[in-house]
Amino acid sequence: MTIKKRGRPQKESKALSKEVIIETAKKLMISGGKIPSIRSLSAELNVDAMAIYYYFKNKSELLEELTTSLISEIYQPQKDLEWEVELRKLSKSYIVLLSKYDGLLQTLLSMKSASPANVFINRFKIIMNKLNMSTSIENASLNLLADYLHGFSISMSCDTTGKLTVDDIDESLDIIFTGINAYIANRKDNLTP
Repeated sequence: MTIKKRGRPQKESKALSKEVIIETAKKLMISGGKIPSIRSLSAELNVDAMAIYYYFKNKSELLEELTTSLISEIYQPQKDLEWEVELRKLSKSYIVLLSKYDGLLQTLLSMKSASPANVFINRFKIIMNKLNMSTSIENASLNLLADYLHGFSISMSCDTTGKLTVDDIDESLDIIFTGINAYIANRKDNLTP
């Protein structure tokens, strides 16, 4: 029988840290298909649940740091590629991430914190900055893309045939890109004397 250490972790203990807790939670998400409970996380770490609360003041803080860490795994723009290439890479990496961690999308959509979403938004803005779009058009493009990606992710999770893959977003992304390019061309035509 394994005895769990109760209460606050020992100062000399190097085994438990925020990083170890987050990485363990990620592993449990992959194996369990959902955000792990504090109880299952503490059992996996072989510590008392209160030891986790030493590092995170509450479950919401843990959830925010976990989801932000997960979203940070998506594509980081390189700035030297065409915006369409960058946005396609960002979109596909997001879909792959949502597929890898079942339950992540539902968690993101139900969270009060915007920190995890801001990771995607900031990377989107780095890519779109090259286009000098108005803030309202950039936000409209972001909303359109995010809604499409979330819908596609839900479709993938419901696909019992396994035929739906991340590459199936290519044609839809082409349509979104065509719309953005048409907006840019129209704006340039209106600025020409």
